[in-house]
Amino acid sequence: MSGKALRLEGLTKRYGAVTAVDQLNLNIPPGIIFGLLGPNGAGKTTTLEMTEGLRRPDEGRVWLGEVDLIRHPAEAKRRFGVQLQTSAFFELLTVKETLELFQSLYSHPLRVGDLVGRMDLEEKRNARVDGLSGGQRQRLALAVALVNDPEVVFLDEPSAGLDPQARRNLWEVIVGLKAEGRTVVLTTHYMDEAEMLADRLAIMDHGRVLDEGAPRELIERHLPAAVIEVDRSTGIGTDTNLPALVRIEEREEVMALVTQHLEDTLTGLVAWASQHGRQLTGLKTRSATLEDVFLELTGRSLRE
Repeated sequence: MSGKALRLEGLTKRYGAVTAVDQLNLNIPPGIIFGLLGPNGAGKTTTLEMTEGLRRPDEGRVWLGEVDLIRHPAEAKRRFGVQLQTSAFFELLTVKETLELFQSLYSHPLRVGDLVGRMDLEEKRNARVDGLSGGQRQRLALAVALVNDPEVVFLDEPSAGLDPQARRNLWEVIVGLKAEGRTVVLTTHYMDEAEMLADRLAIMDHGRVLDEGAPRELIERHLPAAVIEVDRSTGIGTDTNLPALVRIEEREEVMALVTQHLEDTLTGLVAWASQHGRQLTGLKTRSATLEDVFLELTGRSLRE
């Protein structure tokens, strides 16, 4: 499949005094998995909806190759496949009937049998939608997004609410889409999903892209550092002064000490604990992660 670059130029959407997306520019190469990350309210879903032609921007353009998809929305329907955050199907139809219904909307759809097999729904081919598990419904939604054999597939939080095994199964399907030469654009609330799947990422907040790059590139650019974690019961505070320390953050159950030099900070931490009679319970060290970069750029967790 020959793909074309997807470009967003100056994309802007306002709701009264609120600017949900603010002069956003993205250049997404063909044939990759591109992740769009941001806390709730960052503008991710609005960006996708404008790119998909579901919502008209106040300013800006969306291009697939040389085709302006704002001025020619019918072209988007032929080239895009979309899986929304929540998919509503006719509950009394079977999987096969559901796919046949959507298949009838296109002149050159993929075969239902191929979609059923690709999504591992063969055993559920004749099962009604209301009897599917969460993971099976998500795979059906993805099959529907592929009915028109799209160049670009948009996935808005595709694994939300799935158990770990169902998430892993869906990841394999998404990687398979890339192997077929399709471009995949996804939003997610799972950092491990973004780091595992995405070739490139854009981190958004307040309607703007804060930075963009490969996951490892973003980590190395913003945090060429290590992280020391200790239980919050240790008593260390965010204002504690230690050698080579960048900052101390309160996380859900731990205090995270971001450091530019692991050995120096660790030595200082041990000395601090000895001086104050503290036990360094739950002590562990690790390299910086995408989640650390996200907090560095936005100051918020992904789910806020």
